[in-house]
Amino acid sequence: MVPEPIEPSPWRFDPAQWSMRSDCVAVGADLEPSTVIEAYRHGAFPMPQDGVLCWWSPTLRGVLRPEDLRVSRSLRKSAQHYAVTFDTDFAGVIDACADPARPGAWIDDDIRTAYLRLHELGWAHSVETRDAEGALVGGLYGLQVGRLFAGESMFHRARDASKVALMELAAVQAGGLIDVQWSTNHLASLGVIVIDRWDYLRRLPALVHEPPPEWPSPTAS
Repeated sequence: MVPEPIEPSPWRFDPAQWSMRSDCVAVGADLEPSTVIEAYRHGAFPMPQDGVLCWWSPTLRGVLRPEDLRVSRSLRKSAQHYAVTFDTDFAGVIDACADPARPGAWIDDDIRTAYLRLHELGWAHSVETRDAEGALVGGLYGLQVGRLFAGESMFHRARDASKVALMELAAVQAGGLIDVQWSTNHLASLGVIVIDRWDYLRRLPALVHEPPPEWPSPTAS
């Protein structure tokens, strides 16, 4: 699906004005598709905090080059027990990621509505991991802006299910960059590295203005 054209946003995100002492670089604005895409093109993303819409650009950013993904022997073995689909249940993936029982749950109704709209417009995508019965047991979602895939969240209900989704995402994103926002020890073990904000911003123009990769058909598995 080719992303639908987006009208220019009335909001501007200017990295030159951002403090290097805080990951939160702005508050307010809105979650219209044009605003969200404008933010990603300039290295920021939305995440509410205590009911306030905040925009973040981590001073230390976690990124993954698809070719650097570390796939262990055990992960390859796990992958044989799952099927993977693309963009067949975006709502199911974001709802699983938003489960309030999960530690650090942050996806509220406004975020959900905004990204469902971006999915309808062809900008947001999901990767779903399914068990032998076809049940959704893991997955991830994020925004595709040119050759940049900005990962928003992932979940699993079965062993390695989210990692398998990441494997398939990396295959789609070959030659691009996967942004994971903040790194963790778990993500580092998969090949995620940390770069500073200015290094990330320096890389963006060569990514976000390129044609996006071709996503597999929603019926693929």
